[in-house]
Amino acid sequence: MVGQSANALHETVRQEIMRRVNTGEYAAGQALPSAAALADEFGVSSITIKRALRDLQPAGVLRSVPGLGTFVREQRRFIRDLDYSLTSHADALRLGLKPSIRLQSLTQEKIADPAFEVLEPPTGFMLCVRKVISADDIAVMYDTSYLPRSIDDEVINEFGEKFIGDALRERGTQFTKTKLLIDAAPASEQAQQIFSIPNGYPVLRRLYRLSTADRSFSIFGVTESPFDRLACTVELEAS
Repeated sequence: MVGQSANALHETVRQEIMRRVNTGEYAAGQALPSAAALADEFGVSSITIKRALRDLQPAGVLRSVPGLGTFVREQRRFIRDLDYSLTSHADALRLGLKPSIRLQSLTQEKIADPAFEVLEPPTGFMLCVRKVISADDIAVMYDTSYLPRSIDDEVINEFGEKFIGDALRERGTQFTKTKLLIDAAPASEQAQQIFSIPNGYPVLRRLYRLSTADRSFSIFGVTESPFDRLACTVELEAS
């Protein structure tokens, strides 16, 4: 690669690594050779290699694990109903998924993100439930839910194993309406860690309000998903 500019070298390396991923030479989940080894192979500096690898991470091709190296991402995207994760375990099974939930934290917090304003959230403290939702053992959503603090402890104890909607329905809660705000926003710090994505990289974000038959009882929340991991469909009645 003698005689090429720095930009041209970086582009050549990036395209070749992409080709190796697309052809299966670098398989999903496989660790790439070290930056030093790739620099020797391509005859370029480690800086050029690291730049090429860094460019391929936001594109969903590679992921970096501190202390372990750079790996090929699983190239699988789930296409599901727009309200998936907001409904029930049974709905997930109906869609052909094997869902699982990993509870991250239970705290009491106020809803601070101004993006929620359109959903008219309360201003006081709420029960905040953070969890990772996986499909077929692949993490697809990082969910943060805000619920009234009046919820019984017995119900709260089930949130680590059940969809919140399921746990509440089993105790008589009737959901009447779902309101969604969908946007692209920089990933939260927690989502960056869970999905191994760079700081500032945008994710698919769905802010929601689940209303019930009791006007004083609503659930608010936000789910974050990498664009290469989840896409949503919606069906509308013709008017």
